[in-house]
Amino acid sequence: MEGREEPPQGPGPGPGPGPGVQPPPPLDFTVENVEKALHQLYYDPNIENKNLAQKWLMQAQVSPQAWHFSWQLLQPDKVPEIQYFGASALHIKISRYWSDIPADQYESLKAQLLAHIGRFASGSKIVLTRLCVALASLALSMMPEAWPCAVADMVRLFQAEATPGDGQGRCLALLELLTVLPEEFQTSRLPQYRKSQVRAMLAQECGAIFPLLEQLLQQPSLPSAIKQKALKCFSSWVPLEVPLLDCERLIQAAFSALRDPELFDSSVEAIVNAISQPDAQRYVNTLLKLIPLVLGLQEQLRQAVHNGDMEMSHGICRVAVALGENHSRALLDQVEHWQSFLALVNMIMFCTGIPGHYPVNETTSSLTLTFWYTLQDDILSLEAEKQAVYQQLYRPVYFHLVDVLLHKAQFPADEEYSFWSSDEKEQFRIYRVDISDTLMYVYEMLGAELLSNLYDKLGRLLTSSEQPCSWQHTEALLYGFQSIAETIDVNYSDVVPGLIGLIPRISISNVQLADTVMFTIGALSEWLADHPVMINNVLPLVLHALGNPELSVSSVSTLKKICRECKYDLPPYAANIVAVSQDVLMKQIHKTSQCMWLMQALGFLLSALQVEEILKNLHSLITPYIQQLEKLAEEMPNPSNKLAIVHILGLLSNLFTTLDISHHEDEHEGPELRKLPIPQGPNPVVVVLQQVFQLIQKVLSKWLNDAQVVEAVCAIFEKSVKTLLDDFAPMVPQLCEMLGQMYSTIPQASALDLTRQLVHIFAHEPAHFPPIKALFLLVTSVTLTLFQQGPRDHPDIVDSFMQLLAQALKRKPDLFLSESLDVKAVFQCGVLALKFPEAPTVKASCGFFTELLPRCGEIPPIGQVVQENGKVLLQAVLEAIGGQASRSLMDSFADVLFALNKHCFSCLSVWIKEVMQPPGFPSPRLSVEQKDTFSQQVLRERVNKRRVKEMVKEFTLLCRGLHGTDYTADY
Repeated sequence: MEGREEPPQGPGPGPGPGPGVQPPPPLDFTVENVEKALHQLYYDPNIENKNLAQKWLMQAQVSPQAWHFSWQLLQPDKVPEIQYFGASALHIKISRYWSDIPADQYESLKAQLLAHIGRFASGSKIVLTRLCVALASLALSMMPEAWPCAVADMVRLFQAEATPGDGQGRCLALLELLTVLPEEFQTSRLPQYRKSQVRAMLAQECGAIFPLLEQLLQQPSLPSAIKQKALKCFSSWVPLEVPLLDCERLIQAAFSALRDPELFDSSVEAIVNAISQPDAQRYVNTLLKLIPLVLGLQEQLRQAVHNGDMEMSHGICRVAVALGENHSRALLDQVEHWQSFLALVNMIMFCTGIPGHYPVNETTSSLTLTFWYTLQDDILSLEAEKQAVYQQLYRPVYFHLVDVLLHKAQFPADEEYSFWSSDEKEQFRIYRVDISDTLMYVYEMLGAELLSNLYDKLGRLLTSSEQPCSWQHTEALLYGFQSIAETIDVNYSDVVPGLIGLIPRISISNVQLADTVMFTIGALSEWLADHPVMINNVLPLVLHALGNPELSVSSVSTLKKICRECKYDLPPYAANIVAVSQDVLMKQIHKTSQCMWLMQALGFLLSALQVEEILKNLHSLITPYIQQLEKLAEEMPNPSNKLAIVHILGLLSNLFTTLDISHHEDEHEGPELRKLPIPQGPNPVVVVLQQVFQLIQKVLSKWLNDAQVVEAVCAIFEKSVKTLLDDFAPMVPQLCEMLGQMYSTIPQASALDLTRQLVHIFAHEPAHFPPIKALFLLVTSVTLTLFQQGPRDHPDIVDSFMQLLAQALKRKPDLFLSESLDVKAVFQCGVLALKFPEAPTVKASCGFFTELLPRCGEIPPIGQVVQENGKVLLQAVLEAIGGQASRSLMDSFADVLFALNKHCFSCLSVWIKEVMQPPGFPSPRLSVEQKDTFSQQVLRERVNKRRVKEMVKEFTLLCRGLHGTDYTADY
């Protein structure tokens, strides 16, 4: 520092070469070298040199020499970039190395900073701000003992020294200093106990600032720049939990400043910040005084809307919403003031319904949506008597809100909408979803009357002969209905039959309207299941829409919902649905994902038919694809063939996903809902699979190298197995054989996943055990060979293998009794998998060990292997906890540790001593005592798994040197 001893620092390294093309060496942090490095940073075209200069300058800022060069860089003859670096270096030294500064030098440092701030009051603004931040950091470190009245002193010093010539500059400098002080506090690195101490001090210091800010805002002759700074300063202090009562006069001054266009934005920020504090609700009298101030902005709001001033209407709306949303409960409790609060609610309603289309002509209405949720929640949470009064008062308000929201949800005229950008269209779509959510929520307050209201309006609109209604109006009303019907049970609503009757009367001339008609029918599919006589009213519309690519998503998803919910009532329409679906599939109208949905829809539909009908429909539906697949199987593999094969296999697997003639999915709803008897004879899906089995094998033989094709083949069987369960039994032997051949040729994860499904469903059945066992032993043997060759390139296979082993242990541990299963090798593979970097693989292998260890007693080969190799497992687990594995995996490792303790206690108590013995294991950061403590804690806890998880989390932090740091709070 200028004219004072440098704070004590450690010795620096020796001198090096001066700066040239390379930046200055680490040691020579002189003024000249710093300036050269800054010149290099700003003006050298070579990016490498810039980066080197930047690194060197960062070292310079934290060096002991920074105390010397900083002040010299602030000399008046230097350019602002150099002065700025000097001010930044001072801030870093004060904020990060405060403990290096001797207490007897605080005062001289403070005096120098104040003097420089005074000098820069009329100089560079960016340098002034950095100097103010440095002084703010100094003040926070000195408060309260060394500088008890810091804020009051700053105000006094700057006011006392102001001379007529530089008064405005010094005033702005003072305001800058006062503005950055709370901001610096929010980001400071003060310890927690000091932070709360300093916060309390600062909150008291408002008494020194707020009168000054009021005085500045009330002087008409002062320039806007000062008033703007005063408002920003007020905004900056509010988050320090300043009582709203103390802010009252400044808030009033900020309301007055809203009339000045130059001060408008700063005033809005100040008001919103002040009234949004959580603590503000305690000051009900102040809140009540604010309502008339907000209501007084209505004329200004109307003028802004009239003039198309979106920024001003947005700002005023923010103020009104801040008061209403943050304090609706407190204001509702003041029942005698119901009229003024209702006036505020109506002002917010005006903002919700602000003219124009969001987001093109207005951006304000979306700000209000959360307010309506909050107000409704607060009304419904009042005690019964008050709630009844407010329900009566606010029901009409919420009915009006529905009208306003549906008006806002309307699409613009076609010609206008065609000029919207894709981004504007997407924002409008999201806005409509928000409106939909709000309407769904409002239903809770308005109930069935809301649906009647919408139905009456739609009825009048569609039956009126006076004037043709716009499609936008019809679409918005339907959209409102759909929003509610999607999530609310409308089965008991008496208006739905009328609505279903109205839908065919809608003149659909537009894609958006057609989409909404489709989604509305889809939302009513459960109702249609209870009223099947009405299905014919809407099904033709859906089938017609299937042929329009623009309605792809809405028409296909609606058909899928109808086929799922109403399948038992669809047999009379089945032939028509299948024919139309086949037609659109053959014409390739829809994208891949919609084709898959359509196949799922047909699966639901066919499930409810008689077996011979299913087979007939399946034959006509699948034959064209089988023929195509036969043709593709003959051709040489190429990319377009592959796409076609994967597509066809995907269609088949999606069809089989939902084709469930045993109606497993209905079982949880009770047997009375199962309207069809369980059919006898082979399952139609099995019949089809057996017919195409050889063809699939032929396709596979050519595409075994391709993971995508193999995955698509496995998906057909996996989805069929999941849906058919025991009905799939006839396919088990041949599928096991095919899987074995596939996996032996080229191991792939999807084959292991399908094997796991088969083990899960069939391994416990004696009739199917032989083929399942043979497959399990084969894939295990092949995978063990893969491990010998190096499994690192196949984390997905290792992951699936571990899951398969865990499933086998869970469903049929007898598989581990087989003489041809090398249990020791399997165990070693599991230990190796624990060390993989991929989290899913590690989790799967931890899952394998948590299934394996409980079997030590009942399966002798497992018991023997664990006894001989358990120490290696423990070592791997402790290495992972010691820092080798991600902290997010600690719960999984804790599970293994818990299982070892519970099922191998006597061995573990020996192993853990031996494993923990070597110095530096599992982490060099641990003391012998810490290792012993952890070992004892683990051995003591054999019942409470949660407690073991907590121990492991604590221990891993110690191992990583993170215990007690802020970093741990993120986990």
